[in-house]
Amino acid sequence: MADEEKRGRPRDMAARRRVLTAAYALLEEGGVTALTMEAVAARAKVGKPMLYRSWPNAQALAMAALIEAAPDAPEDDGSGPALAALRRQVRFVVEVFASRIGRSAAALVASATRDTEIFKSFRSQVILSSRTVGRALISRAVEEGDIRPGIDVEAALDAIYGPVFFRVLVGHEGLDAGFADRLMDTVLEGLRPR
Repeated sequence: MADEEKRGRPRDMAARRRVLTAAYALLEEGGVTALTMEAVAARAKVGKPMLYRSWPNAQALAMAALIEAAPDAPEDDGSGPALAALRRQVRFVVEVFASRIGRSAAALVASATRDTEIFKSFRSQVILSSRTVGRALISRAVEEGDIRPGIDVEAALDAIYGPVFFRVLVGHEGLDAGFADRLMDTVLEGLRPR
């Protein structure tokens, strides 16, 4: 029943906020290797058992802190052209991954295997959410006549986001707004009506 008490201790949201703030500060100061459960517990003034009730390890806690600290994506109110909104969204993704937050998240993901909570969290919170927004904008751009109908939307999304994540993980070239614009120009050239 909805009125029944949940078992165990109720979550202390203030302590959770302190933990995520402490974890993020440690990442900012020393990167992924500086974040240990002991260091976070000491800085947040909580016991390690409290940490382990919410996060299985330091890497999962680090990803939670990075996701919490990441800026919100720009909202599309649907009033302007879909392609302009898609360009803004891709610039935002590039900007986030060009930041220290993004580089730290990439380092965590690069060291994680596909079945870990870190990878799953990154996949759902970053990759899949970006693709969901992109999918809706591509569909709208097709309706607006700026992208030809019948394209493989999933392949188009791979072509848009794949190079961003490739640069994040491989690091062979930098990320900036100019790259986001060149990427979109290149991809859209193949998607426009013929």
